[in-house]
Amino acid sequence: MKKIIAVFCLFVLMLSSLHAQQGSRSVPVPTKSQLVWQGMEYYLFVHFGPNTFTDKEWGAGNEPEDAFNPGNLNCDQWCKTAKAAGAAGIIITAKHHDGFCLWPSKFSTHTVRESKWQNGKGDVLRDLSAACKANGIKFGVYLSPWDRNHPQYGTAGYNEVYAGMMKEIFQHYGPIWELWWDGANGEGPNGKKQVYDWPLFKKTVRNLSPNTVIFSDLGPDIRWVGNENGIAGTTNWNTLNTEGFTPGAGAPPQDTLNRGNINGTNWIPAECDVSIRKGWFYHSEEDITVKTPEQLFDLYLKSVGRGANLLLNVPADRKGWIHSNDSIALIGFKKLRDQSFSHNLIDKEMIQTKSRTNKTSDLKTSVSSIVIWTEPVTINCIVLKEKIADGQLIENADITLSNRGIAIKTLHVTTVGHQRIITFPSTSITELSVVINKSKAKPKLSAIEAYAIPENLIEK
Repeated sequence: MKKIIAVFCLFVLMLSSLHAQQGSRSVPVPTKSQLVWQGMEYYLFVHFGPNTFTDKEWGAGNEPEDAFNPGNLNCDQWCKTAKAAGAAGIIITAKHHDGFCLWPSKFSTHTVRESKWQNGKGDVLRDLSAACKANGIKFGVYLSPWDRNHPQYGTAGYNEVYAGMMKEIFQHYGPIWELWWDGANGEGPNGKKQVYDWPLFKKTVRNLSPNTVIFSDLGPDIRWVGNENGIAGTTNWNTLNTEGFTPGAGAPPQDTLNRGNINGTNWIPAECDVSIRKGWFYHSEEDITVKTPEQLFDLYLKSVGRGANLLLNVPADRKGWIHSNDSIALIGFKKLRDQSFSHNLIDKEMIQTKSRTNKTSDLKTSVSSIVIWTEPVTINCIVLKEKIADGQLIENADITLSNRGIAIKTLHVTTVGHQRIITFPSTSITELSVVINKSKAKPKLSAIEAYAIPENLIEK
């Protein structure tokens, strides 16, 4: 390993007028639960229900309960697969739009209790919650507000039904680290649409489990990234303006959800949901459509590598297992991440920091960092990390790669956030400089890392 001499110099330049302008307005910061969530980075979605057996993606709600009948449900296999793949948790579709409940809810007659599976004694949430605890990974729940089966859907009474279902889930299967609210809102069996009581839903969760993070189009804790392709914006703010918007059809435009709002008043980071297959539920004909480890790595760069979290759907099959094709791809994905990020070429202990304030600059804040190697090293990946506990501050930065003092190329990036991964063709350098050109306040980079990843993995 070549010896690295790293010098980290910090120069802060501020206009006194701009400082006064910023000083009266604080930037949003994450809660402790949001910080824990952000640190998880990547976890699995498991779509499972009657659609698994009817080959549908959206059930009509009139499927017979006996349609759900896994041959040999093994939630422990799900969790062992997730853990081996480096995923931090599993979110299960406890109730999709068809209204079928994977637990014996007293608020519905369309549940596992009415099926012949395990003679009506089965409970997927019970089994998965226990398996997650046994394997040391987090347990999360997707609970669609839309219900195409429940007779009260489309009436005021359904809001209490839905709140009651949430109470059951938290009281019997917790702790639940993330609750997922789908934005879909169609007609019920009575031909009516529901006016959701979002304040009631939020209050119910906060009272029962204040540490649970809630996902929907616009939070309140985690937002949808605006697409189901698993891709965050190259500019991705963790902040969002929510005033005047509601989840679902009343959410902000998808491009806004994709990049956030630079001056957003609420800390609501993005989650990137995408399926490992063509569809979300298991269909045997899609066994050949499973994404390759390389494709999953590319999605990782475009989600986690842009400051978001990755929610990767891996559906359970009709037996009740994660299919071997999916497991093989997941393990391959884990190997690529380990291979790529196991050897940081910058020794953090040798980084030194200095700061200086200049009140005559016309920039809000400028920060410069430099790393110097005694001999050339070849890199093609740089990772920047911001200390987001104090807010997301960095607006844009330039990364310059040099060899013996001669600049070879400069890479321009905008937001950093929890983590920004920048890849480029392999380059031999002796110096690496990071200049933060603009920031809302004094920026706080918690890490600068450099790697030589397999050339075929650089972002396409």
